[in-house]
Amino acid sequence: METQNAAKEIFDEKCEIASDGESWSVEEEEHVRRRLDRRLLPLLAVLYLLCFMDRWVTRNARIQGMQQDLNLVGFRFNWALTAFYIPFLLIEIPSNVLLKRIVPAIIITFGIASIATAFVKNFRELCVARAFLGLAEGGTMPGMAFFMSCFYKRAELLFRVGLLAAAGSLAGAFGGFFATALSRIPEWGVKGSEVHTWRNIFFFEGIITVAIGTLGYFLMPESPSKCMFLSERQRWIAAERMRIEHKELTSEKTELWHVRRAIFNINNVICCMGFFFCNITVQSFSLFLLLTVPPYIVACCFSLAIARLSDYHRRRGLYVLFCAFLTLTGYAILISVDEANIKYIAVFFASSGSFPLGVTFLSWGLNNAAGPSIRAVTGGYIMSIGTCGAILATWTYVPSDSPRFIRGHSINLGGEVCVALIGILGMLYARRENALRDRGGRDSRLVGLTEEEVQKLGYRHPEFRYIE
Repeated sequence: METQNAAKEIFDEKCEIASDGESWSVEEEEHVRRRLDRRLLPLLAVLYLLCFMDRWVTRNARIQGMQQDLNLVGFRFNWALTAFYIPFLLIEIPSNVLLKRIVPAIIITFGIASIATAFVKNFRELCVARAFLGLAEGGTMPGMAFFMSCFYKRAELLFRVGLLAAAGSLAGAFGGFFATALSRIPEWGVKGSEVHTWRNIFFFEGIITVAIGTLGYFLMPESPSKCMFLSERQRWIAAERMRIEHKELTSEKTELWHVRRAIFNINNVICCMGFFFCNITVQSFSLFLLLTVPPYIVACCFSLAIARLSDYHRRRGLYVLFCAFLTLTGYAILISVDEANIKYIAVFFASSGSFPLGVTFLSWGLNNAAGPSIRAVTGGYIMSIGTCGAILATWTYVPSDSPRFIRGHSINLGGEVCVALIGILGMLYARRENALRDRGGRDSRLVGLTEEEVQKLGYRHPEFRYIE
């Protein structure tokens, strides 16, 4: 038992001794992490901002003349949004398995899809363009989160994934300004395919996305051991600390059993359902909000603070509960109060509480899914189920419910109640499983296994401990 506790201590805390007995100092590891931060985080944040910007420009283009030009009457705009999310959710798991090393290629592809949207002539063509955009974007967030999980330890991950969410918040905050500026570019193009107002938004935003995605293709390293901006020893430290952290093979081919293990992992199912309900709120937020910038800015800062605290305390469920309560408060006020100023204050509660939840559930799932292939499937799995919430979100706020939107607010209120209950369930499950492993209740899994088979256990390894 003492040996197991010692192994657990090494596994859960600082890992300074490699498998061959060579060691490194805490200061060396911190230096490596800072080098990774300086190279990876700005690039990933910009790429994800562009990803989110591609989604928001449709809403901005709507008020820049697209609704009139394409005759988006009745529920046609809602159907156009839905057309984006269906292929988006279907591609997420396959994309993460097949394209887990080439996120920039996905960025370039959805930039091209955005450019194509500038030339649609009617509602049908808009739905087709949105579907291709969803197909291209589907693997972006889970792919980026998986990519980061290959470079950062579990207690380092959420804050850094949270930076991506913050970039998404900034896209929501300033997307309107950006779209307005692009829409004012003078009309240009050949006769019959003139590009103007809302078409300029899609075209030039797509051009920028393709350019930066191409740059990212050359700047993103394939793995910790191939970071050319690190010295040879730093690359060794970067790779070895991750091998010890996850108790896994550093590279492996994704097989069907990896997919089964990720899908039927109870912790992953909990995170999937949590993401589903919180994503209803996040994705529907802009459909009823007019004065967008201040709530998004506050939500961005709050998301980073929550992510930092959650990583520091190595707790996920507790912060899920706090954010769900904050969001519940906001929507309860929106439903029950008619005073405009008070309702606007409630929007800050709703946005601040809801925006950190998605990345928290995604990071929670990745934290507790060891094995690179299992983590790859996990990221796509959680995002795909969460995207079902986004599809529901496109129908929560419809014009006939304006201006109070009681039905939409009530759906979000109910969703956040479910988020809170799921957060409690996740904490109880992780606590129970950890206690069972502390008592040696999972030691039988090691009996008769070779060293390679032990490494393939991943999160099922008796020494692995779930983050609560």
